[in-house]
Amino acid sequence: MTYRIDHLVISASDLEQGKDAMEALLDVEFGPRGVHKDMGTENVLVAMARPDGSDAYLEVIAPDPAAKRPDFPRWFDLDNFGGPPRLTNWVVSCPDLEEAWELAPANVGRIMSFQRGDYAWRMIVPETGVLPFDNCFPALIEWHSPRPVPGLPDPGLALRRLKISHPNPEELREALAPFISAMENVRIVQADTPGMTAEIGTPSGEIWIA
Repeated sequence: MTYRIDHLVISASDLEQGKDAMEALLDVEFGPRGVHKDMGTENVLVAMARPDGSDAYLEVIAPDPAAKRPDFPRWFDLDNFGGPPRLTNWVVSCPDLEEAWELAPANVGRIMSFQRGDYAWRMIVPETGVLPFDNCFPALIEWHSPRPVPGLPDPGLALRRLKISHPNPEELREALAPFISAMENVRIVQADTPGMTAEIGTPSGEIWIA
């Protein structure tokens, strides 16, 4: 199967704070606010090209203060997020989510279905809110509708490189081996603290986000 980076996730405690910080850093404007009722979260998006030139996007996401908190942990470990907005996750698109689930680590989560307006998708959501390898393993998504990219602001952002740091890089590389087609310009390095950084081409030049 062919896997591709679908989008990168910037987590924030407050959506407006996260949006303002990323707009200032990248010199862009995000699209309008959206909500995920099942997860009690809200987000904004902006288009971004992948290294191969095809489309992806950048998402800023935060807990929705107006929504009821779900009875299970929110995705991307947002229930435990603190500090300034930062890059926390990457999401990989899959043509067959069941097959991807079989190939992923055992604790990757459960398949859930979502719909928002004209958009419909399924996603593997960890039951703890934390993806394998301390959130360094990607969230896996299967779209059942056109992706949102055509309707997003497109200021000319481009993902150049994604660097993932982890104390056990070899184990992470082994877990990602079935998803090698999504690994274009993705580098995994050893570090004491898990995390990720991305180099983004912007109207103002190359910017690293972390």
